[in-house]
Amino acid sequence: MTITARQIAADVLHRSRAHDGFAAELIDSALGAANLAPQDRRFVTQLVFGVTRRAGTLDAILKPFIQLPLHAVQPRVWDLLRLGAFQLTFLTHVPKHAAVNETVELAPYVGAMKAKGFVNSIMRRVSELVTDEFTDKPGADAVGFAWEPLPPTPSPKKGGGEKQNTEAQNRASSAESPSLLRGGVGEGLTFGRYRRLTRAILPNPITDPAGYFAAAFSFPPWLANRWLERYGPDECTRLGFWFNAPPPLWVRVNKLHASRESYRIQLAGQTIDAEPGEHPQSLRFPEHHPIRELPGYAEGDFAVQDHSSMLVASALGVQPGMHVLDACAAPGGKTTHLMELMDNRGRVTAGDIDPKRLETVTALGQRLRIKGVETVVLDEKGDLPPGPFDAALVDVPCSNMGVLGRRPEVRWRLKPNEFEHLIRLQTRLLILASERVKPGGAVVYSTCSIEPDENEGVVKAVCRGMRSMSLEAEHHSVPGCPSDGGYWARLRKA
Repeated sequence: MTITARQIAADVLHRSRAHDGFAAELIDSALGAANLAPQDRRFVTQLVFGVTRRAGTLDAILKPFIQLPLHAVQPRVWDLLRLGAFQLTFLTHVPKHAAVNETVELAPYVGAMKAKGFVNSIMRRVSELVTDEFTDKPGADAVGFAWEPLPPTPSPKKGGGEKQNTEAQNRASSAESPSLLRGGVGEGLTFGRYRRLTRAILPNPITDPAGYFAAAFSFPPWLANRWLERYGPDECTRLGFWFNAPPPLWVRVNKLHASRESYRIQLAGQTIDAEPGEHPQSLRFPEHHPIRELPGYAEGDFAVQDHSSMLVASALGVQPGMHVLDACAAPGGKTTHLMELMDNRGRVTAGDIDPKRLETVTALGQRLRIKGVETVVLDEKGDLPPGPFDAALVDVPCSNMGVLGRRPEVRWRLKPNEFEHLIRLQTRLLILASERVKPGGAVVYSTCSIEPDENEGVVKAVCRGMRSMSLEAEHHSVPGCPSDGGYWARLRKA
């Protein structure tokens, strides 16, 4: 029997809810075993990531129509209700009747034949709730839908003595209005669209901004309160639109094989458009493409890596011939970047506690034709190799709060009490790496988080406790300006 895209999506959501793995890995595994047309493969990805990102909004839409106690609804039936509600609310290319009927027909597939009438009733109510009207204003009858580009406006000419915008200025300019949002490279300003509902079922954004943000943009209440207190409603709105959109595809051109411009020409030869980013090796694709089908994949001409991540290895300032420690190396993007920056002349000791994940470091190095990487399995305590090293990179385990669009399940799996454990681990790893660097050497500490406690908080604590280490430079990558959120700090040993 031929399996459909919606059936695969239902199975992946079931496995993701059981914590069998992250959505991206589960999708790859499921699609690898299925024989689907390219458009159906894209549909599976769209459904799984969309439902996972927007689960909070979907539940807010569904709950008014469910008369049963919520715990009485089978988990797999909840998956179906969310799948149907997602198509009705967020996919304009799926006809409403198809979204309703196809969702109802999934009930026997997930072993819930008796739930067909229940699913049908709920889907029809949701279909009547969601209108085809859009607005640029939030409201109790409007859910955050998507952001769209505004026409480009001329940039003011900079005078010779004009200072470059600081990160704080960038952050402020991106939050001037809830409907003016900074886009990615080449997109300029964008505006947020909200989809209208026939009645107000969401919290009022004026009287309950945290409740509205949690429901309309699909975030857990604890995180909505945390961000609202720090950023205010306008910046929270911008973050909500950014993290609910499919993240852009960035690649790092392998400087050992080609220049960025020569690779762009290679792409243009196959009518593939790519835009250069701020990092000299970065390219951003306005449209998504299957990675393995891009020219030069097998030859190692590029690695998939977000723009903010490329900044981290470059911040270490490595030179050919150095011996560098990469303390938390898997899956290998920053490890291989270090060797590219050293012109393949030097050594990187790449450590990780998971031997399976270290295999990805080796595989990526082989594809990119990287030499000089030695992988080391660390013990469960995370003790690092003794060194000494000329420099060290510590890309620590973190909350992933800067990459919620790329790792959508994190917003639901992370609990607020986990930060304390993470900060202890991050502090310990930075101290261990600092102890193993030669005097005069640099240590770069990095996260893919936007939480101050995990970022500058850890760095300040270590510098206070280790008088030999001093902060030399730091950088905050703001989500959506132009890529993932994250942080790096470079410390120097006296």
